[in-house]
Amino acid sequence: MSDLILHHFATSPFSEKIRLVLGYKQLAWKSVHIPPIMPKPDVVALSGGYRKTPLLQIGADIYCDTALICDVLEHRQPQPSLYPPQHKGMARILAQWADTSLFWAAMAYAMQPKGLADMFGNMPPEAAKAFGEDRRAMQVGMTRLRPADATAALKSYLRRLSESLESQACLVDATPGLADFAAYHPLWYVRTRTPSMAGIFDAFPSVLAWMDRMAAIGHGQHDKLASGDAVAIAAAAEPLPVAGQTFQDEHGIALGSRVTVAAESFGLETTEGELVAATRMHYTLRRTDPRAGTVHVHFPRVGYVLKAV
Repeated sequence: MSDLILHHFATSPFSEKIRLVLGYKQLAWKSVHIPPIMPKPDVVALSGGYRKTPLLQIGADIYCDTALICDVLEHRQPQPSLYPPQHKGMARILAQWADTSLFWAAMAYAMQPKGLADMFGNMPPEAAKAFGEDRRAMQVGMTRLRPADATAALKSYLRRLSESLESQACLVDATPGLADFAAYHPLWYVRTRTPSMAGIFDAFPSVLAWMDRMAAIGHGQHDKLASGDAVAIAAAAEPLPVAGQTFQDEHGIALGSRVTVAAESFGLETTEGELVAATRMHYTLRRTDPRAGTVHVHFPRVGYVLKAV
């Protein structure tokens, strides 16, 4: 069975989501640290253009977006499950809200002057400028919350989370699940990356106690791997077969067509390739790179746009 290779960087909130899931499932993994901003030549060699963090690599298969990565890890190690049997649909709905509405409220709240000082105070001015320009390029066309609106929204969201956590240990069930990992990571960012802004949690002790329990899960067993070595692993491997997967056609685009896939919002870079699978849950593109060889790049359906070239 091929190694799990996570391409991530330390301060990435979505990476923290997956690092904790790996720890929760006690899965061993290889850690590839990637740059937080472009250029990311090794990432692009594997993904074909998708540059958001993290990526999960298994041999010559590249999985984009943490929603899909969680499904892959659940298949790899079903227990403990991320999906409570009686609340599977609700867990996914809450996770999608957390990865979008909660995430952007938390980021806009954190990126006020005191929070920016926490993030960039010890960074050379040119590095801070480059980071800001990189993120602005990823947010083209997005409506950004103003600080006052973000603060009001985040307080409301924390109040709602607190109401759930006052009567139970986790958001949906008695044990951590998908919704917990999704809701935790943007709050982790505010608390750890912008500590001067973390006073917003003080009014919600049940949320703080839950965050402490989530943090205690840890990241499991992992070893470092060089980025170039990960690309070489892909080049030496063959993608997993997709034959026999049920084709669900919503676009009138036949398998074998040249297509692009891009996120609906934030990080709109496209990946182009041959559509080799379109199931109920995900798309798979086959592409060939001079360094990575032939790879399959996988995207979830929800949150992504499929177009014929």
